[in-house]
Amino acid sequence: MAVRVCAGPCVVDRLFPGFHVDRHFTSLETFLFGAPSNLEDDLNPCAVMPRFGGDRDKLKRKCKWVNGPLIVGAGPSGLAVGACLKDHGVPFVILEKSSCIASLWQNRTYDRLRLHLPKQFCQLPKLPFPDDFPEYPTKYQFIGYLESYARHFQLGPQFNVTVVSAKYDGTCGMWRVRTLAGRGRKSEVEYICQWLVVATGENADCVIPEMDGASEFGGQMIHASDYKSGEAYRGKQVLVVGCGNSGMEVCLDLCHHNAFPTMVVRDSVSHDSPSAARYMVELCLLIKNVGSFGRSIELQVHVLPRETFGRSTFELAVSLMKWLPVKMVDKVLMALSWMVLGDTEKLGLKRPSRGPLELKNTQGKTPVLDIGALGKIKNGEIKVVPGIRRFSHREVELVDDRVVEVDSVILATGYRSNVRSWLQGSDLFKKEGTPRQAFPNGWRGRAGLYAVGFTGRGLSGASLDAVKIAEDIGRVWKEETRQAKHIIACHRRCTSHN
Repeated sequence: MAVRVCAGPCVVDRLFPGFHVDRHFTSLETFLFGAPSNLEDDLNPCAVMPRFGGDRDKLKRKCKWVNGPLIVGAGPSGLAVGACLKDHGVPFVILEKSSCIASLWQNRTYDRLRLHLPKQFCQLPKLPFPDDFPEYPTKYQFIGYLESYARHFQLGPQFNVTVVSAKYDGTCGMWRVRTLAGRGRKSEVEYICQWLVVATGENADCVIPEMDGASEFGGQMIHASDYKSGEAYRGKQVLVVGCGNSGMEVCLDLCHHNAFPTMVVRDSVSHDSPSAARYMVELCLLIKNVGSFGRSIELQVHVLPRETFGRSTFELAVSLMKWLPVKMVDKVLMALSWMVLGDTEKLGLKRPSRGPLELKNTQGKTPVLDIGALGKIKNGEIKVVPGIRRFSHREVELVDDRVVEVDSVILATGYRSNVRSWLQGSDLFKKEGTPRQAFPNGWRGRAGLYAVGFTGRGLSGASLDAVKIAEDIGRVWKEETRQAKHIIACHRRCTSHN
């Protein structure tokens, strides 16, 4: 049986002092015993390691060496890193807890979803979208693109593998990543690797805030991740909690299916933004302390048209920022927004004092890109209400003392990172699961740890970080491979002289 040796500093030399193994030995067994080995074999190293003593308790689970980086997450970010590593000739392993790639897109999005930005800002590195795709691809087109991306680069993620913990082992200088594999999660495997890439992203877990009286409501209450279509809500009064891009689009979809949505403009945070987790924690603490959902929170949100005079507002902003400072571009965007959408404050959507791009850059707050919901608010098809005080049976009491009858509640309250629940002993991430260093410096940590998909800048930000990570690892990989070849060449010359 073969124990694979990682590329990089010699793992076996660290685990077994006094022995030397170079990279041209494919397994520890080959080096020690001269037995043939299969490079694809994976085994529990207990069969070999007891010969040298050591702690047997740590060797009970099956252990796999990773010849290259271990990537946790097979969403767009993880796939992008894999493709870029392929370009540098670096092998890798991708682990994914679900049964498919991009599980958020496939399992937790509504049917009418389209990319909010033009496709050129959403394509992954090394492979553009097909020419026949529309400017704003549908959810299903994007999923198809990701699947073809994985096939094109032969990324081969390992599915149904949940990472339980990951910790850097200073003794051997490697990352130890414990996992549970299989549909029943009964198979425990520990991966050992030199590089660990966290690609679980900002939207790993749903945010469901505590709300007074929620248990008394009696009607359906779901997170927007479980919402697929408004067909099931036809003719019903639906309360949508949250005024971010998801909240706006859910309300619009409900209107298209003849439901009657009421949108709660509950705080100043767009919960589709990467910093949503931080603000949701603060919000939940406020709810617990004040006992009123939305009380004492200033209701502010930036709403911009997705297109301005036939051109993408985002594309226009990117072009202007090449020549103008952010604050000046914000003034231009606000003027154009007023011309296209009118005064949103009259609709109960007060704008923050700081511009949309400034807020995005400094706090990660994402502006809402309107695709028709604002028109429904203007004609009264979507009602806008302030925060919630408490729920009762099929009713909700608002902070302005109004009582609204409700059949169902949809929580468009966003997502949060879960990285801190399994990554141990690292200072790369803050308590809420976002990098300590702001973009563009949050992609690299210590001891071979990397983060991708945490930029707060969507798919384009993830792609930029993927390229940087692959270049950084590829540089070390090539240098160590060159050194290994040099050592082997010297060894062969010495052998030929004997």
